[in-house]
Amino acid sequence: MPLTQSEYKPKENKNMHIIDIPQFINTHITKRAESLFGKDIEANKEILSKKIAGKSVLVIGGAGTIGSSYIKAILKFKPGKLFVVDTNENGLTELTRTLRSDANMYVPEDYRTYPMNFGDPVFRKMFLAEGPFHIVANFAAHKHVRSEKDKYSIEAMIENNVFKAKEFLDLLTENKPEHFFCVSTDKAANPVNVMGASKKLMEEVIMSYSNELQITTARFANVAFSNGSLLAGYIERLLQNQPISCPADVKRFFVSPEESGQICMLACMLGNSGEIFFPKLAEEEMAFFKDITIDFFKASNRPIVECKSDVEAKELALTTTDKDPYPVYFFKTDTSGEKLYEEFYTDTDVVDQDTYDSLGVIKNARKLSQDQISATIIELKSLMDSGTYDKTAIVDLLKQHLPDFEHIETGRSLDQKM
Repeated sequence: MPLTQSEYKPKENKNMHIIDIPQFINTHITKRAESLFGKDIEANKEILSKKIAGKSVLVIGGAGTIGSSYIKAILKFKPGKLFVVDTNENGLTELTRTLRSDANMYVPEDYRTYPMNFGDPVFRKMFLAEGPFHIVANFAAHKHVRSEKDKYSIEAMIENNVFKAKEFLDLLTENKPEHFFCVSTDKAANPVNVMGASKKLMEEVIMSYSNELQITTARFANVAFSNGSLLAGYIERLLQNQPISCPADVKRFFVSPEESGQICMLACMLGNSGEIFFPKLAEEEMAFFKDITIDFFKASNRPIVECKSDVEAKELALTTTDKDPYPVYFFKTDTSGEKLYEEFYTDTDVVDQDTYDSLGVIKNARKLSQDQISATIIELKSLMDSGTYDKTAIVDLLKQHLPDFEHIETGRSLDQKM
């Protein structure tokens, strides 16, 4: 939730100058002056224009970083109609302001936003009355590893990422779009957390429909400074004069917000049904959060002081002035479901690395029958409705259906950290 004006008020004007974030991303995180996907967009611009121009587009979860970036990417090819659905009413308002305030942005005459959940009856009414939609993209998902702290949070995650996804697919089979895209995550490859396992199961749900619908998905890297991300949180901490907390041992692949929308557009419009796309990034392109944090403060011309604990960092922040080094606490990761590195595919995947300049494609995603998927969902719902389940029971059931799921349980949650 954005801060109110009064909450932004500094204690002693200690807030540091906020740097040019897009420039910082290009220079210090992705280290790319141009978009990774620029060449593939240029090479396929005629196909993209043919598939998008004048078409009716529905984007679910379009107020988030990736969904809104997808919208900006697809608007460059002038669709005839754009409907955006998201539970975040404030986010939809800001999306509209952003689109309407950009002199270079094309916005179709029939542009509407709806603050609603895509699993609610009112969404179904809107979908049936305002369709058909030629292009449908779903970005509504629980995406944080921190959202799996107990059985209630896990149930909510699986409800959103899996159950509602299947219900929506059943609706789409009766009203087939030309293209359907559903976002996944790198954490679905050899998942170690329930969030990754839920997205892996989501992949298997959509793959079971891939013979009936034109369906694709994409796994991709962390989106630098995306809503709710660790890096975006730095800006909030600075505005509130609070210390920075960062894992010292975690490294990730990164794409810019613009690139996150572009990979989803390319996967949605160019992929064959049942394919999983991912960015072609070399292992050496992964970056440690600690290094990014240090670069962030260097770019801001502000020294830091490394604290030995979160308590020390919080106490130091109380007396830090704008002339003092900023308190930062680097810690060793010890929370459940945290992977120290990223991967987009496994050794058993058949991968096409040749068709696209910047994209790899998994060609042999497992395709279970809809009956098998329904049986899995019935088992999960039955467990959750039993009233006697716990987090371990859900994890064990997921392991039965996802052979590569190896949950890492430490008994600690990210919500226990700053």
